[in-house]
Amino acid sequence: MNENLKSGRERRIYPRIRQQLPLKVAADGYSFATSTQDVSCIGAYCQIAKYIPPFTKVMVKLDLPKAAMECTGVIVRTDDKEDKFNIAIFFNQITETQRNRISRYLNRFLPQEAAA
Repeated sequence: MNENLKSGRERRIYPRIRQQLPLKVAADGYSFATSTQDVSCIGAYCQIAKYIPPFTKVMVKLDLPKAAMECTGVIVRTDDKEDKFNIAIFFNQITETQRNRISRYLNRFLPQEAAA
């Protein structure tokens, strides 16, 4: 069995962290204020009140402590959860500076061996 599976460690190149951060998502004339359920430096998972289909382009504003960043994303998954919808957003147009800013923030929450 894969060592990462046995240990429960994150296997992704960019680990996700369960962290609630204020997030605004805008698409097709709708705008939603929500918070992340988990976040990485390449995407976020959150809940909104309206169905937005996968592959829809969205504008994202993520509020990090002391800084907000805006980028473009695409919804890669939508899960129906009783009148609410959980969406996974991939940040497809994000600068390296923005990605590094998110990564530095998230590294504070990773175990030291994962942050190295």
